[in-house]
Amino acid sequence: MRRPYNFSAGPAAIPEEVLREAAGEMLDWHGSGMSVMEMSHRGKEFISIYEQAEADLRELLAVPANYKILFMQGGGLGENAIVPMNLSRGATVDFVVTGSWSQKSFNEAARYCTTHLAASNAADQHTSMPGSWQLSDKASYLHICSNETIHGVEFQILPDLKALGSDTPLVIDCSSHIASRPIDWSRVGLAFAGAQKNLGPAGLTLVVVREDLLGHALPICPSAFDYATVAEHGSMYNTPPTYAIYIAGLTFQWLKRQQEGGLTGIAAMEQRNRAKAELLYSFIDGSQFYENKVAPACRSRMNAPFFLRDESRNDAFLAGAKARGLLQLKGHKSVGGMRASIYNAMPLAGVQSLVDYMREFEQSHA
Repeated sequence: MRRPYNFSAGPAAIPEEVLREAAGEMLDWHGSGMSVMEMSHRGKEFISIYEQAEADLRELLAVPANYKILFMQGGGLGENAIVPMNLSRGATVDFVVTGSWSQKSFNEAARYCTTHLAASNAADQHTSMPGSWQLSDKASYLHICSNETIHGVEFQILPDLKALGSDTPLVIDCSSHIASRPIDWSRVGLAFAGAQKNLGPAGLTLVVVREDLLGHALPICPSAFDYATVAEHGSMYNTPPTYAIYIAGLTFQWLKRQQEGGLTGIAAMEQRNRAKAELLYSFIDGSQFYENKVAPACRSRMNAPFFLRDESRNDAFLAGAKARGLLQLKGHKSVGGMRASIYNAMPLAGVQSLVDYMREFEQSHA
């Protein structure tokens, strides 16, 4: 029996291959007689899982040697506080607001530092990239959400602050497109991502931070969230989310095995994700029944919000989708409509099934 296609924005689908591997090891990991959930995080068994996961992630994302990879808790919302407590030094922080998540980051950081709105696309309801940016002279860092899960706006290319004449570190919240495409680390000071969209279950948050940014935490920062402390203790200062790290590690190995058009790993996933997004958006753009309001140049490859032009048919559309095994398509409550999250674990066949259903629904309700 085919599993349904799960379009949830997060917690999201995990590759079936990973789930089956984890199920096979649930009661006994590699002859240890223990489930990973039962292991000490300081025992040799889990340390081997952790070290392999970190090495695989560094390889997959081509993370340079002068960046620390931290496995933390707290999620993206937690990092909205943890980042300014570590990097703001109590000074001004610049923000580019492109949707709900960067707005949340802006609001939360204001509790720990002076925030400056460098640019915003709020005037067009978060459907395009903001134009000119007004950067502060001496900002501690500039924060962007490189992919807005709710509004479906994505930076196709990360901003080059050096080209703008600024040495300000760039901080990116890449929670909803981590590992879907390469990251240009020459432009990034710190990246954080909740794992529950592309890398595994909820509970794990990844932070990749340049070493020169460590050691500047505010006095109010809890020691468990001080990046320097976490890095010094190899993400073991407090008990880490062990099972989530294990599943993420299996996902990293799955990603390394992926092949597409002669490419492997993240390059293969980018090509596959591009094809999935083009399939869905091209159908929507050719329809008079559905619409996507985001400017084509900044549409997300991971989160595609769309609307029925006659929204009185929303409930019927969702009921029919569920009957077809197409789940979690309802849009976020703040914007309404529909949303298809097509993360790495979503195969092209799943997007094709969605497009086929959308076409049939349109024909039967035209």
